[in-house]
Amino acid sequence: MKIIVDANIVFSGILNSHGKIGDLLINSKKQFSFIAPEFLRYEIREKYERLKSISGLTIEQVQEAEYLVCKEITFISEEQIDHKFWSEAYELVRGIDANDIQYVAYSKQFKCKIWSGDKKLFNGLKTKGFTNILTTEELFELRNNKLKF
Repeated sequence: MKIIVDANIVFSGILNSHGKIGDLLINSKKQFSFIAPEFLRYEIREKYERLKSISGLTIEQVQEAEYLVCKEITFISEEQIDHKFWSEAYELVRGIDANDIQYVAYSKQFKCKIWSGDKKLFNGLKTKGFTNILTTEELFELRNNKLKF
């Protein structure tokens, strides 16, 4: 199952690679195929100092956590998303958070769910009838149910 990973998930995984989010990103290769917009790589690197400050890790430790968390994510160029999906995504995120447009566009293009910890985005999209979004708990349950089969 393909899953779009949003920035707050990746940042949480880097800050605590041994937590539930880190575990899902690092140890779910058999259950999920994670994808993310290419720009997320640059966003992570721009935030190294902030991640270092928040976590108390060295830059090298932040980079190692980034590697562990991101090694199973396929980063895809925004140019691969059809224009019609950008338009549809804009309508959905309008009034919620325009900065999240790419996650909705990717979800529509690849017919998959978004994994997000952003409650405003989650609730706003659900209110608009968009159901292709999962919380960490939902993804964790999904993985555990798949592991039982």
